[in-house]
Amino acid sequence: MVAISQTGLPPKTRYAKVRSLHWVLICALVVCAGLSLQIGATDVQFTTILFKAASGQVLSPAEQVVFFDIRLPRLVMGCLVGAALAVSGAAMQGLFRNPLADPGIVGVGAGAGLGAIVAIVLGACLPLWIQEVTGNQLVPVAAFLAGWGSTLLLYRVSTRNGRTSVATMLLAGIALGALAGAISGILVYVADDRQLRDLTFWGLGSLAGASWAKIVAAGPMIFLSIAVASYLGRGLNGLALGEATAEHIGIDVQRLKSIAILTVAGATGAAVAVSGGIGFIGIVVPHLLRLATGPDHRTLLINAALVGAILLILADVIARVVIAPAELPIGIVTAVLGAPVFLWILLKRRGLVEL
Repeated sequence: MVAISQTGLPPKTRYAKVRSLHWVLICALVVCAGLSLQIGATDVQFTTILFKAASGQVLSPAEQVVFFDIRLPRLVMGCLVGAALAVSGAAMQGLFRNPLADPGIVGVGAGAGLGAIVAIVLGACLPLWIQEVTGNQLVPVAAFLAGWGSTLLLYRVSTRNGRTSVATMLLAGIALGALAGAISGILVYVADDRQLRDLTFWGLGSLAGASWAKIVAAGPMIFLSIAVASYLGRGLNGLALGEATAEHIGIDVQRLKSIAILTVAGATGAAVAVSGGIGFIGIVVPHLLRLATGPDHRTLLINAALVGAILLILADVIARVVIAPAELPIGIVTAVLGAPVFLWILLKRRGLVEL
């Protein structure tokens, strides 16, 4: 008798389908990267730059600035942020065994938002040496530190006698988010017009501020977090059977929880710090992949990184061209694209989703 997987396909067929999808996603990422480098507010064309590079011609100063200082770092940051959010969402949904889980559950989003608001509104009140050390990176640094701090606080509250309760973490995360929202509301109330504009654009998310300095600062943390998350697949698969069953088959559940939470905090904190608030990537991408390849986290996490990068690059391209030469915040684009897809998933699978 041929074994049948959860996707309704024999294992060999399913694995072949997953491998094929993996290479399709890599090719799609390359195509989307070329599209991102080709499209912009200026008439500098990626194809022209490739032709000049192949023929040994020297690029003009404008072409060098547009390509190497604007479009290329923006592309790299889009790949990093999209991959970080998607992998974090897949890990959280596997950890909480909840299809509505997203990276914000661990408190990093609320903490990072509060840190950014504090930096924008009260940054001028900080000691001069702090302002000199951070320079124009004060907001990303504050967002990252506050995001990590909120996650560690949430982890400490939900851990007792060496065991972390995901239910307690979920409820504590709601309370922490409400508290961060209240403090943010006070700061928004006292902010001036310029600060309010900065707060609005940061909250909606954007890749417009991409730079090699930000990539160097956030890239290592995102790469490390994604690499660690890729090894959590077997544990998350076992956890889907329940904590007791997972422990019986040899999975250290508490260690899995700790690594997953800290990994998500690192990836999401770094991503939010450099791009602001970008929604729906972390919640929609895992759903799309489960529909396509099944719930095996050993392949889901890796493919989530690719799909997350693809979707964010495409959203960034749309944000640049829809009202060119102006630019939409990318968070608006991901919400417009992601909300209908998520609603469609819920309507299609409403008989299978139990909360």
